Amino acid sequence: MHIETQRLRLRAWEGRDIAPFALANADPEVRRYYYPAILTRNETATMIADCARHLADRGFGFLAVERKSDGALIGGLGLSEAGDEIPGGPHVEIGWILARPYWRQGYALEAASACLDHAWRTLGLAEVIGYTSRINQPSRALMERLGMRSDPADDFDDVTVPGGNPLRPHVLYRVKAPAR
Repeated sequence: MHIETQRLRLRAWEGRDIAPFALANADPEVRRYYYPAILTRNETATMIADCARHLADRGFGFLAVERKSDGALIGGLGLSEAGDEIPGGPHVEIGWILARPYWRQGYALEAASACLDHAWRTLGLAEVIGYTSRINQPSRALMERLGMRSDPADDFDDVTVPGGNPLRPHVLYRVKAPAR
């Protein structure tokens, strides 16, 4: 899976991506809405290895996002199979993590839009979901800009987050493939 946009390249992870992605995952502000909060370099390397396996096994995955102009790794974004914690599965989800210096420049919208186009045109998916903690307004706003919609009846508690944690209540968003 390789996707290019005007400014970005979404590609398989490489060893050189561990250090910059580990920096993003160690930033408490970047990981504010994730549980567990920050990741170590080794946890980031494990995450990247898991993404590479998913891509090899399924033909789609969570990819490295590189800026074309200078080759900077700005974060990760892509598709993956949602875990058992999501009711009503199986699902294919879209997700993202961008390093803070690359926020508010339209990169997430650009990459996610291209990724959804790939889901429809290349993978032939009928639907993609996204989910996040109820309090994650930035990701919720992006999902809505992508045309994703939520139904309060689909909201759920993420069982991987301890009870009482404000990150436990989650909102599920869906987007259907455009009519052909």
